[in-house]
Amino acid sequence: MRNFYLIFKKELKSYFTSPIAYVVITIFMVISGYFFYNIVATFATISYQATINPMVAKQYGLLNVTEIVVRPLFGNISVIMLLMMPLLTMRLFSEEKKTGTIELLLTYPVTDMEVLLGKFFACLAVFVLMLVLTGTYPLLLIIYGQPEIGPVITGYLGLLVLGASFISLGIFASSLSENQIIAATVAFGALIFFWMMSFSSALVDPSIGKIISYISFTDHLEAFAKGVVDTEDIIYYAVFIILFMFLTLRILESNKWRG
Repeated sequence: MRNFYLIFKKELKSYFTSPIAYVVITIFMVISGYFFYNIVATFATISYQATINPMVAKQYGLLNVTEIVVRPLFGNISVIMLLMMPLLTMRLFSEEKKTGTIELLLTYPVTDMEVLLGKFFACLAVFVLMLVLTGTYPLLLIIYGQPEIGPVITGYLGLLVLGASFISLGIFASSLSENQIIAATVAFGALIFFWMMSFSSALVDPSIGKIISYISFTDHLEAFAKGVVDTEDIIYYAVFIILFMFLTLRILESNKWRG
């Protein structure tokens, strides 16, 4: 446990002694804030039009802030995560390989699992900070509107497990190459692949389509945004995280075999 804490502390400190965390968090907040403003502005415009034109109210039905603002907000944040998370994970092992410190790290009296978990949770801590900062958005909605609290809580839970999945895949990509750009590109490409898979499910046999939809991120995230926590979705993300952590461990072991 002590070794894990030391690695966690070292990695977390390295995020904030370099511009990486500040740049990623700033861009993440600027883009997510822009989307939040546009969603709220659209909702306000529709609400105003509905008060003076009954046809608009009939077209949109019941103007629910949860359906029109909260759910799209979580969807937008998840897409921004797709773009930003590889930037947080790209250096975790690639930098160690490039500087040659990976050999020293793996020969210390620490296990590969402690190294991996220390890096994983340090990156996760930065991501949690990003999510906490976005908490101002639903807080404003609660002050000035009446969103359902349940979907807000489950939505953030969904983003948390989704982000942890992104990190596990990003760490695996980082362990494959000493070049950070290559690591980020591989992570981004793989995340896009898992994200877009469900779009092609309608083009294949229904039985295969169900499998493709299940493997994709999107279908599992939608349930959280609706206020539903399904054990099937939790299991999916847990298996995804464990799978890529396991693959990363195998990569670290192969580095030892190569000497």
